[in-house]
Amino acid sequence: MSTPYGAWPSPLSAADVTAGTVRLSSPQLVGDEIWWTEGRPAEQGRNVVVRRRADGHVEDVLPARWNARTRVHEYGGKAWIVVENNLVFCHFADQRLWRLVPGQVPQPLTNEPDEPGSVRYADPIHVGNEIWCIRELHHDGAVTRAVIAVPLDGSGHLRRLLTGSDFLAHPRLSPDGRHLAVIAWNHPQMPWDGTELRVAPVTDGVTGEPRKLIGSTKESVLQPEWLDDQTLLALTDRSGWWNIVRVDLAGSVTPICPVQEELGGPLWTLGSTWYALLADHRCVFSRNAGLATVERNGTLRDLDLPFTSWLPSLHTDGTQVVAIGASATTAPAVVRLSPDGTHEVVHESAALPVGPEWLPRPTRETFPSAGGRVVHALRWPPTSPVAHGPAGELPPYVLFVHGGPTSQASRALDLQKAYFTSRGIGVLDVDYGGSTGYGRAYREALREQWGIVDVEDCVAAAKGLAEAGHADPRRIAIRGGSAGGWTVLAALTRSDVFAAGASYFGVADAARLAADTHDFESRYLDALIGPLPEALDRYQQRSPLSNVDGLSCPVLLLQGDEDRVVPPSQAEMFRDALLRKGIAHAYLLFPGEDHGFRRAENIVAALEAELSFYGQVLGFDPPGVPRLTLEGNGVTDVRR
Repeated sequence: MSTPYGAWPSPLSAADVTAGTVRLSSPQLVGDEIWWTEGRPAEQGRNVVVRRRADGHVEDVLPARWNARTRVHEYGGKAWIVVENNLVFCHFADQRLWRLVPGQVPQPLTNEPDEPGSVRYADPIHVGNEIWCIRELHHDGAVTRAVIAVPLDGSGHLRRLLTGSDFLAHPRLSPDGRHLAVIAWNHPQMPWDGTELRVAPVTDGVTGEPRKLIGSTKESVLQPEWLDDQTLLALTDRSGWWNIVRVDLAGSVTPICPVQEELGGPLWTLGSTWYALLADHRCVFSRNAGLATVERNGTLRDLDLPFTSWLPSLHTDGTQVVAIGASATTAPAVVRLSPDGTHEVVHESAALPVGPEWLPRPTRETFPSAGGRVVHALRWPPTSPVAHGPAGELPPYVLFVHGGPTSQASRALDLQKAYFTSRGIGVLDVDYGGSTGYGRAYREALREQWGIVDVEDCVAAAKGLAEAGHADPRRIAIRGGSAGGWTVLAALTRSDVFAAGASYFGVADAARLAADTHDFESRYLDALIGPLPEALDRYQQRSPLSNVDGLSCPVLLLQGDEDRVVPPSQAEMFRDALLRKGIAHAYLLFPGEDHGFRRAENIVAALEAELSFYGQVLGFDPPGVPRLTLEGNGVTDVRR
């Protein structure tokens, strides 16, 4: 059936997308059981701890109203642990630690702070009668962090174990209990810029002065794991690639099967694990979108598994591994596997609302960009079993710009992409310079070049897409969230390649962001643009808000009213500039949402608004979608 691109009939509604986006995370092996977290849009984004019993029965552990989610670094991470079949978790509403005996009412382990949510906990480990974890304390405008011990008896008598750095992660106690390893770094570093692996002596539960084993401001070290009482494994990018190395207590480093591939990633959420160390000293880790093992003799062996994407959440009991895997046509699932590749799908996030014939398969693309760079991308073509475009017509495309900006395009199923591709709109997911997955040099291409390199690479990708005959050059839009929203707005104000742009909680004014954002990222812009106040002129020159005069196409702004990472003021300043210039736009503010939408009704409204927006600008009429009202001057079909 020949149908205009963008107006193809699709069985995939925005509500289907939302129902199919239950977020799985933090899988853990607990004896014969497997536990994990489900982020459920239908329950106001609540994070529910779930378990599958040995008999296969799946049940919620966390009762209604309780939400296992930490706000450490605002991005959170590992928020719970199982201790003797009891759940110890950080409750989102108050950020206190609670202990739950299944079937009973949770009991608090930490005291109620003077200011709600001002004391936060993450990345817990179980040590004797205590939980050791990262504590983040907000007091009098300052933020401090420490590794602390929380007694399991509910007395609330916390002990501070380790401090001395702005940031701490990955606490790991040696098998003999005599050394505590931790990853540490200070402002203005981000954990992908430079960290240190430190080890402190432990005597009768009391830690001594830590000392550095490896790491620096130019070396990123992540995820230490004890191999034995005197030796650790860790990820380090000292070779230019995050690889696994062996480190002894004297600081001697031995590479483990070095490869020019990234075996690690950016530490945005505490508790991330990119590899699992087995009891026989073999490692299971993610590489090339699959899983592999390093044998004891150093041999690398890829596992034959039907998944092309893995979350950094590998967990082991020493003999088997549990992780979250997905592919382009299968929903994310909790997977249990053995080192020989034998695997079992324990639980899928949701039943797919459409058959695989409606789901696009990505192809890897590269495009030449400025300065001799090569831009990497995944192209998701328009896909439908019942419709095709008119003869001689090329489809519209939307460039997806990931956040971070250190994130990376994924080959995993994304129903939001399928929502567009099933209607005849292609998607290009761009890994611009600064993205992870291609080595430290590619990541550092964005150093002091944010708003330049990312824009150049997105423009190059859009032009390359059209030149290759994949897309109508007049109907290419761009969308992104957070740092990706900055790139969207910067690309719209500094180029004329895109017909429209959608910014989800994007940055409009870099200097204002540096003053308003949260502690974790408060010095991030030092590396992305330059230190303040020396680079203030550069901040102003790069900011999309300073370049609205260069904008001539419609813009959609979507924002959560509780966002503390990129506050609503960023979108509202840009909206006001659009109003003054009379540019067609819409600004949607969603109540109860912070940095990333979690509530079903808001995800549906945002996705339908985005589709209607593209239809009005790119010249198609998407059926069954409420029409978005645009303010400012009317839009004109870009094909005319």
